Amino acid sequence: MAGYGEIVERARRALVGGVDSPVRALTEPLLVASRGRGPYLYTADGRRLVDYVLGYGPLILGHAHPEVAEAVREQLERGWLYGATTEVEVELAEEILRHVMPGGRVRFVNSGTEATMTAIRLARGYTGRDLIVKFEGCYHGAHDAVLVAAGSAAASLGIPRSPGVPEAVARLTLVAPYNDLATVEELFERHGGEIAAVIVEPVAGNNGVIPPAPGFLEGLRRLTRRYGALLIFDEVITGFRLSLGGAQDYYGVKADLVTLGKIIGGGFPIGAVVGPAEVMEHLTPTGRVFNAGTFNGHPVAMAAGLATLRVLEREGLGRASEAAGILEEAIREALDPLGVEYALNRVESMQQFFPGVAEVRGPQDAARADAKAYHRLHKALASRGVLVPPSVHETIFTSIVHDEEALDHTRRALREAAREAIKP
Repeated sequence: MAGYGEIVERARRALVGGVDSPVRALTEPLLVASRGRGPYLYTADGRRLVDYVLGYGPLILGHAHPEVAEAVREQLERGWLYGATTEVEVELAEEILRHVMPGGRVRFVNSGTEATMTAIRLARGYTGRDLIVKFEGCYHGAHDAVLVAAGSAAASLGIPRSPGVPEAVARLTLVAPYNDLATVEELFERHGGEIAAVIVEPVAGNNGVIPPAPGFLEGLRRLTRRYGALLIFDEVITGFRLSLGGAQDYYGVKADLVTLGKIIGGGFPIGAVVGPAEVMEHLTPTGRVFNAGTFNGHPVAMAAGLATLRVLEREGLGRASEAAGILEEAIREALDPLGVEYALNRVESMQQFFPGVAEVRGPQDAARADAKAYHRLHKALASRGVLVPPSVHETIFTSIVHDEEALDHTRRALREAAREAIKP
């Protein structure tokens, strides 16, 4: 195997920015992984890191869980692509439906981006309407309909966030501040008969961690029903993490469509749209809303996902949340003696802390956090064997295998790193 320096040099010559997803470029030095086991990630430059990134969320069982590895090995022995329905595909769909939407239907795709793109297309096809509502601070993948930001007004037609997104496409997306129900009401008053769907992360997990305000999700449910729009919960992050029934079960609010990813693939590429049969049957081949994919329902991802869900059903999510609570306590113990202002948001095994602000209830609050101080702490922790995301706008995750040894090491590293990186 090549040395670390050579791999980095070759990556920067062969890959755009040396990475294939932009947040990975923020780690200093560039993180080059060699293997993972349990709560630990091992790097090409010889480090062992307690991993709180966990592939940005999928690895709730930690790295290389033996039951997932065995399921993948067994599938590989039988072949790994058929272009046909498989029993394991049906089994995973049944497991998902049992927890998320009994009596519904599933369409598997290959990423969270594909899942939200398909759900939005389905909502438009089902309702015959063109507009959607999304929220500042919520990320729904990298397709044109959701790569938009708000304009100057509180309730605004979208404007492109990225070059290459046509303005005509962006203007079909209405943007409201997260946790601001009044603005959503205003949008429906103006455009109610044209809105196909509201799409929302029930917990905003791509702006740090921002929980829904009391009544926010319930208000979205009420408004969408009143105006005949669909409510889409983007549970690519929260699905099978907050509870086995996801945020719908956790907050007691039922969506019309749910998008899933990450955990349901056990660390392999996956996405899914879940909904009632009445809506889902509008997808091809039973309906006219097009979706297809060579790798949809990929047998290896299906086997890994099914094994993951069965472990979670047997062992529960409690250990991941318990580990997150211990980590939260360790973060507070490290920061409180410094007398610095910070906010810390946690929902079960998802959390993030925000230096320089007293509270974070929406993306505007998160934007005021001291991102440089956070990044300094990320670097100081990495040098002490602990990996947290390099951006304050990502989520710190725990798994069911973050044990006492890993957490004790983290507590010690946090005390030292905070004194070095965070200044009053």
